[in-house]
Order: sequence, then C-alpha cells, then structure tokens
Amino acid sequence: MGLVGGESGRVPRVLVLRALGLGDLLAGVPALRALRRAYPGHELVLATPAELAPVAAATGAVDRVLPAAGPGRAVPRGLDWTGPPPDVAVDLHGNGPPSHRLLSRLGPRRLLAFAHPETPEVDGPPWYAEEHERERWCRLLRAYGIDADPTDLRLPRPPGPYPAPGAVVLHPGAGAPSRCWPVERYAVVAEALRARGRRVVVTGGADEADLVARLAKLADLPDTDVFGGGLPYDRLSALVAGARTVVSGDTGIAHLAVAHATPSVTLFGPVPPSRWGPPPRPRHRALWHPGPDGDPHGHRTDPALLRITPDAVLEALDGLEALDGLEALDGLEAPDTQNIQATQDTPEAPEAPEAPEAPEEGA
Repeated sequence: MGLVGGESGRVPRVLVLRALGLGDLLAGVPALRALRRAYPGHELVLATPAELAPVAAATGAVDRVLPAAGPGRAVPRGLDWTGPPPDVAVDLHGNGPPSHRLLSRLGPRRLLAFAHPETPEVDGPPWYAEEHERERWCRLLRAYGIDADPTDLRLPRPPGPYPAPGAVVLHPGAGAPSRCWPVERYAVVAEALRARGRRVVVTGGADEADLVARLAKLADLPDTDVFGGGLPYDRLSALVAGARTVVSGDTGIAHLAVAHATPSVTLFGPVPPSRWGPPPRPRHRALWHPGPDGDPHGHRTDPALLRITPDAVLEALDGLEALDGLEALDGLEAPDTQNIQATQDTPEAPEAPEAPEAPEEGA
C-alpha cells in the first residue's frame, strides 16, 4: 500500500503532526511506535513532507503520509485533511499555538500536546527547553498514559547492494551554515584516512552541490566516491547502512547512522548533544565543547563547532576502530564520556544561560 494517499475509509484515525526534516522524523520514531502500539486498530496518519514517505514506511508505525510542510521549520498553514475529524490528533511538531490551532481546527476528539499559556484549552504537560528531543516526545505521550521508549530507534537495514560498502562517509552539509564544520577540515580528515588506506566518500543534499564538489576537489576524491545531488532516501539509507563510519555535523544523516547502528562521529555546535545527540553507546561519538547555545539556524559556523579540530575527529575515529564486536554492543549503555570535548587544551566556555520555557515553534 502506498504511503501517500487520500481518504481511506471509516476506520478510526490518529493524525500526527511532524512536518519537519529527516533528522526530526528519525528522532520522533520512538513516539510514533508508541502511538502505533497504543492505537493498534486505528489508521495512523503522519503529516510530514511527502519526500519522507519512505522513511515513514521504514518505521513500521505509519499507515499513510499526509503531505505537509511549512517554510523552514514553521508550522504548515493548513492540512489537506478529508473526511471525519481525527479521533486523536498528536502535536509532535512544537509547543506553541500555531501547531495547536492547526490541529484544533480539524476538530479532533482528543488532542495530545504540550501546554502553552496562549492555548489554555490544551491540558498537556509542561515543555522543558533543555530536554533531549527523543525523550521530549516520549514524555509527552507518557503524560497521557502511553508507554514510550526513547531507545526504540532502529530501522531495518535496507536490502543490498550498498553503494560504497566499508567506506567512511563524510557529510559536510547541514540545515544551516551555523552547523557546518569547515569543508577544509573535512578535507584534512579525508586525506588522513585515505593515507591509511580507507575509502572515503562524500554526500550532500540537493542544494549542496558546490559544497560537495569543493570537498571532493580538496581531498582529490574520484567521481565514484562523490554522492551529491541529494540521494533518494533508499539509496542514502543503503549508503549509511553499509558504511564503516559516518562523520557529519548535527543533521539528518547522523540520525540515520544511529537508526542503522552504523558507527558515527557527530560534530556538535551550536546545540549540544544533550538535546540532539546520539544515544550513549560506544559506537557513537559526539564531539562538543560546552558553552552558551548559539543559533542553530545561523548564517555562520558556530564558534563551538570551530573549536573542533581535524585531529579530534581522527582521534574519535581511531577510538571506533579500536572497538571489537560492535554488533554485540548494540544494547549496551556507555558512560557520558562518549560525548567528549574535541580538544583537551581549549578552555571551557561559560555555562549556557537557562533557555526560555517556550522556544519558537518547532524548535
């Protein structure tokens, strides 16, 4: 059955709003699966961008995608919902009035959402700005009596063939320049890995062709190792699942590496891994210098990200190489030291000030 479609009959329906990007959807997988278990006889409809339908299908939790998107991370202006009102509507998009009202206009019998002073009719739990994204949405559901496990993240491995089996995947792009580590530093990492005999490939989104081409040129990568132009999800999923390691900033491919249990090194700044990072397992390394939060949608590389050096990335990769029996480590929790500082001789910045109770919608 196709995941993008129209009215499917008079079965009870759950409508879930998460009209964001790849990483956002993957961070919401535990909550989606919890809703699937809580409403086994309902059709679960996910309002999300149409291009994420293959990701939704891979979760095993979604029956149908309702195409929906707004500019940037904004709430969509409307939803093309037909038929009777949803029996249950769930706001997994944000914590503010725009998403609350978008769903309320459909007249759901029940709305599950975080509380906000401007929508007092929503009797939900409080929003905590500093909470990890996966835990946030699971806590929302638990407040309504729905058991949710934030570690329920894995996706089935895609069938082969894998485009670059055993390669180290470098992904220099991100949703905003503030989360992009300098491409020259990726090139240093690529050259060092190739000198050790590793195959290195580079990926990028549909609007990142220049960035990918620049890295490929600096690192002298052959055309066969350049995967630009925004790979379709099935091919990107296979590339990540078959990779030796994924190195990227805080963006969707890092979450995909977690979903496929592919070892990863993720470079954080301006937002800390305590809010968007991988689970604390040995196969995932999060590099981060503590300090004040920056703008995750800013136009310049965040200073915290600039404090991460190529040597720190190579050291993290060496640590992953030293691990044996990674498959046996899947379910093990690792100490918080997996979220490590990128260098030892750089002084820590002051602690971040407390964030406001209700950040911008969809943050």
